[in-house]
Amino acid sequence: MEHSTTRAFDLFPEGFVWGAATAAYQVEGAAREDGRGESIWDRYSAGAGNVVDGSSGIVACDSYHRYGEDTRLMRGLGLDAFRLSIAWPRILPDGTGRVNQAGLDHYDRVVDELLASGIDPYVTLYHWDLPQALEDRGGWPVRDTVEAFAEYTEVVAARLGDRVRNWITQNEPWVVSWLGYGLGVHAPGRADERAALAAAHHVLLAHGRAAEVLRREAPTARVGVTIDLVPMYPLTYSDADVDAARRSDGSRNRWFLDPVLGRGYPSDMLEQYASILPAIEDGDLETIAAPLDFLGVNYYTRNVVSAGAEAATTSVVETAGAEHTDMGWEVYPDGLTDLLARLHREYELPDLYITENGAAFADDRRNGNVPDPQRISYLERHLVALGAAIAEGVPVRGYFLWSLLDNFEWALGYTKRFGIVYVDFDSLERVPKASYAWYRNFIAATRSARV
Repeated sequence: MEHSTTRAFDLFPEGFVWGAATAAYQVEGAAREDGRGESIWDRYSAGAGNVVDGSSGIVACDSYHRYGEDTRLMRGLGLDAFRLSIAWPRILPDGTGRVNQAGLDHYDRVVDELLASGIDPYVTLYHWDLPQALEDRGGWPVRDTVEAFAEYTEVVAARLGDRVRNWITQNEPWVVSWLGYGLGVHAPGRADERAALAAAHHVLLAHGRAAEVLRREAPTARVGVTIDLVPMYPLTYSDADVDAARRSDGSRNRWFLDPVLGRGYPSDMLEQYASILPAIEDGDLETIAAPLDFLGVNYYTRNVVSAGAEAATTSVVETAGAEHTDMGWEVYPDGLTDLLARLHREYELPDLYITENGAAFADDRRNGNVPDPQRISYLERHLVALGAAIAEGVPVRGYFLWSLLDNFEWALGYTKRFGIVYVDFDSLERVPKASYAWYRNFIAATRSARV
């Protein structure tokens, strides 16, 4: 694939949405202000050794107070849209019941600020900050959390639904379920495969219930869900490696894609998980398959997979000589084209948005500037790959760069920087990186190419 920025400008159609994204716990701070309740990430971050640098999101980027400054940065980029998330504990501190009006007032102001700046808010209802009160009652592995989420959705939609046009119910159900409940490396830190599968089912069911609520409370709303997808490539074309890639794709991708897009859970994975499946009640799959106005896709990297030494196990193989980000993830832009082409080929799709794509690198501030040529290269190549998929007819309508700001990177604390704006976590000063100017110029050039 030829990586030419100039040619890439012509690949994005009129009306293509250019955006950036953040998440509440990663940027807001003010974790103990204005009536906000405790989240699972507050509790998890306080546990010894859970976050590598011992940090938390208590202050983060202080965007709770600095959202006006952050909106000006977005305006400087020329963004069409901004993807933000609502902090559930800021709205319902106990998970259900009592509504914290100060929390609703805050998001009221944020939405109005964005709209006044010509920036369309894409609101994610759940980006991993479950109220701790709900976790204490069982969390996502229990079915009651689904109805709690529907209640929360109704409260938020009733307040913001007159102005917010685009809603994302859930962000990355695989991460919520498997990193939080299966592997124990994200909040709430539980390691139980049975709990992970139950959590996955209930997160998907909560998506479907939220879609119902949104369509009732905000009839003109566009409703979507975001799924993080990792294309799986077999190391060789041996039967064992091809089967390993199929199973990895089943657990990582198809288990979430298929039910959301109306196919139910994949039969081969139902067989694999038979001994630890959660209760799937009558009507659940119909609820999960609620009609979508769009599907959000988060793409960062691929996996190359081989059969493990023991039966029915798989291994991820590092590609010799491959470039990697600071997260240790392979830089593989062609994986984005391949992934989108596969979705287009194998599924009946609504509109697609790339709701996250970006890279962490070890950025240094030098004489007041932050050069980040590796990130620029990453973004350029992935946008060319995205343009190639659009040229093949894949219905991608927008792109949200991750992330606007350096922020709290979950269990990795403040050790990884994804932003196109550098944040000094001592002073909270924002410094646009070289990639900020590059993205601004790229967006402007795509618009000029349409004139």
